[in-house]
Amino acid sequence: MPLIDPLFSFAPLRRAIWAHWYPFVTRRLRDDGVIFLNYGFETDPPWGLRLDAADEANRACIQLYHHVATPADLRGKHVLEISCGHGGGASYLTRTRAPAYYAALDLNPTGIAFCRARHRVDGLTFVQGDAENLPFAEATFDAVINVEASHCYPSLDRFFAEVARVLRPGGHFLYADFRFESYLPAWEKALAAAPLRLQAMRVINAGVLRGMKLNSARSAELIARHLPRWVQSLGRDFAGVEGSRIYNALEKNELSYRSYHFTKPGAAV
Repeated sequence: MPLIDPLFSFAPLRRAIWAHWYPFVTRRLRDDGVIFLNYGFETDPPWGLRLDAADEANRACIQLYHHVATPADLRGKHVLEISCGHGGGASYLTRTRAPAYYAALDLNPTGIAFCRARHRVDGLTFVQGDAENLPFAEATFDAVINVEASHCYPSLDRFFAEVARVLRPGGHFLYADFRFESYLPAWEKALAAAPLRLQAMRVINAGVLRGMKLNSARSAELIARHLPRWVQSLGRDFAGVEGSRIYNALEKNELSYRSYHFTKPGAAV
């Protein structure tokens, strides 16, 4: 991730790196039941979101999903999450927001196998697939969710075009991700060119930093226990552990973490 920034200008290499990293992480962490891979989110004062006891250990990561998904009413809707990771967010939103159908897609076949075994929730299905070539027909979904993943994609233009293709007119794109300063112009250009209408944008650095702090001790322990020493620095960045490069960049505002709400032009049907 941040340790390999210079490689991100070469899309095939970027795809190859992530295609190997995520299955590696899944194999290392699945026995500990790690179901979230995002940095987390917390308000000041603390949000106090009501959670079931089984969800409490993942509070910060759940709150990021709650923040991203809140602008749209998902009740009774058809929802797609692109890059669902280990499925914790998909499970939480399906259980608490009552969509009629929730498809959770990820490129990582090892992760999808883990999700299918770990999350058995009515209305939730897991699909292995590519964010830039979605295996769904046009105008299939009322909402598309994408949390902290698009920095891995070789082509943002292709990704945004696919999001618009599978959304129904009036549908919602609920999106959050980050970029270092040098990548902000390209990100903003791709967002401006997307065939979607911006409804709201928020810079949420402070909330994500608080989420990182809440998760830091547990993440550091998992990394020390499960990852080889030669990859632990990358693991600390990946998890946003206090003192890691990405944590420090976020604290210094050298990195921008943003949440977005877009809609697809046209009247809802």
